[in-house]
Amino acid sequence: MAAVRGLCLTAAAVRAVTPWLLAASRGPRALRELSSSSPEAGEGQIHLTDSCVQRLLEITEGSEFLRLEVEGGGCSGFQYKFSLDTVINPDDRVFEQGGARVVVDSDSLAFVKGAHVDFSQELIRSSFQVLNNPQAQQGCSCGSSFSVKL
Repeated sequence: MAAVRGLCLTAAAVRAVTPWLLAASRGPRALRELSSSSPEAGEGQIHLTDSCVQRLLEITEGSEFLRLEVEGGGCSGFQYKFSLDTVINPDDRVFEQGGARVVVDSDSLAFVKGAHVDFSQELIRSSFQVLNNPQAQQGCSCGSSFSVKL
């Protein structure tokens, strides 16, 4: 196992992330080139469930949208991070359905393309979550972290 900033990753996870880390060390242009040179670039989509759309329409105002990011961490290697935002960056992809918008940066999109964003409301919590992520090999029981397929 390799340690990256206090995070333990399997050898497979390190191999999957290494091209992105190397490109990131060379700057934003290298990251864009890596993303655009991928055969699946442009094919990645994020699907919004009806409950996600409904909840976003209830909680967002004006130019607000839900931002989905993937970060290193969690008990499986990577974790999903959701936040409300109003700034769309040049490398962001916007996914809109029924007036609700979810924005994903190009680096995170590589880890979630083809997934569904849902809103779940239970007795003990309510949250946005990623479902059916084809890029995830396995996840933790709470659904907030995952490991990537190679």
